Amino acid sequence: MPEITVYSNSWCPFCRRAKMLLDHKGARYTEIDVEKVSGARQEMNQRSGRTSVPQIFIDQLHVGGCDDLFALEQQGKLDPLLAG
Repeated sequence: MPEITVYSNSWCPFCRRAKMLLDHKGARYTEIDVEKVSGARQEMNQRSGRTSVPQIFIDQLHVGGCDDLFALEQQGKLDPLLAG
């Protein structure tokens, strides 16, 4: 199984939607709340080059945000990534 990291916050509807898709797929992920974990937002910015949440990584691959994750699903590319 790949290592999945989701940078998020507690009130973001896009974060909830992305996590729901990952949950539906049975994927295990580490969620990092950028409002609660000191330095997490800066780490996310450095890794992704983006400031908005969610930012999703599968292993070292920056998938992007919620729309990017769903686009991978629609293209049939998400399952192979989740399979490792």
